[in-house]
Amino acid sequence: MDSIIVRGNGPLKGAIPISGAKNTCLKLMTAALLTDEPLTLTNVPRLSDIATLAHLLETLGVEIARLQDGRVMALSARSITNRRADYDIVRKLRASFNVLGPLLARENEAIVSLPGGCAIGARKVDLHLMALEKLGAEIRLEEGYVHAIAANGLTGAEIDFPMVSVGATENALAAAVLAKGTTVLKNAACEPDTVAFGECLQAMGAKIDGLGTREITIEGVDRLHGTTHEVIPDRIELGTFMIAPAICGGEVELLGGRRDLAEAFCDKLEEAGMSIQETDTGIRVARGNASIRAVDVTTAPFPGFPTDLQAQFMALMCTAEGTSRLEETIFENRFMHAPELIRMGADIDVQGGVATVTGVEKLKGAPVMATDLRASVSLILAGLAAEGETVVNRVYHLDRGYERIEEKLSAVGADIRRVRADG
Repeated sequence: MDSIIVRGNGPLKGAIPISGAKNTCLKLMTAALLTDEPLTLTNVPRLSDIATLAHLLETLGVEIARLQDGRVMALSARSITNRRADYDIVRKLRASFNVLGPLLARENEAIVSLPGGCAIGARKVDLHLMALEKLGAEIRLEEGYVHAIAANGLTGAEIDFPMVSVGATENALAAAVLAKGTTVLKNAACEPDTVAFGECLQAMGAKIDGLGTREITIEGVDRLHGTTHEVIPDRIELGTFMIAPAICGGEVELLGGRRDLAEAFCDKLEEAGMSIQETDTGIRVARGNASIRAVDVTTAPFPGFPTDLQAQFMALMCTAEGTSRLEETIFENRFMHAPELIRMGADIDVQGGVATVTGVEKLKGAPVMATDLRASVSLILAGLAAEGETVVNRVYHLDRGYERIEEKLSAVGADIRRVRADG
């Protein structure tokens, strides 16, 4: 397996382009199943997760072409040739489960593997199934697969989610756009990814009101048409690269970055002592001579502090002045990066869903092991500020969500390189 080697190399300076949002793009790709006309996506990130979902869609009959060096993806589902999403593919990517709603809406039947376990928590699909049952689907579970049937089509309904679920909101939204009548989603997710997904559906002819709020109303239509839609900037990549100059000093402009995508995160970074300015081309982040201050953080659904930036923020807090308290409320097992940061000299105490981090003067380079996507990049960030060499192993996680991270960080002065498994 590849490794990433990082050495502390002082302050960063320059510009980093922000790629299209992985999580948004994955859900937009599933929208192709809802129409027999082409859907073209621009600003597509070149990531392994995108390739995995593309492979799954092709097994269902979707024709896919990658254009402009992979930045543009054209998808055409003129006919669905297969209604079954196999375990061998779905297990690799949880977002694959979101083919269930579109397949069911278009074909009145879908057979989709349960996605299986996840390193950072159970991430159950019960809310997805509850929503589809409300819309009139008959659901049964057999040998690890969800069998969903709506022989006479789906019918609009009121769906009140007991807790906010991004995936369930999006699966329900995709199913409801072709259902008969009106559907109301209450306690719906309002993440930028969900809003972008809904806006794409609107561009395809869906009638949706309330995107970005906790209540979304959908008037079902008979069919959707094709469109061209741009993938929004990746707010998690944006937040990750904003932490880079915070943890080792310097000034970096994030090209294409938008503060509105990560307002709560930006507020915490400013509270810690960073300067953040919006520019004509993105966001400029700068750290002066003062030390970073300890800041408490509690993860929450959007517009709260993103769980996907908790690990990176913890790395920053490891050398902050004072003691910070990081509470994880989204996933029950998302502090697996803490023991690896401790190997680098961090002072972290984890008790249940709360991590208490007392800043130390300096981290020390060490060999560490990545456990998931966000944990892996938190270790790279820590390595940027550590004395000596940090070797991050099992970085295949990185390629799921960060495009050319070594090149982007090297361009602003980081000492970072990838060592290929084949030597």
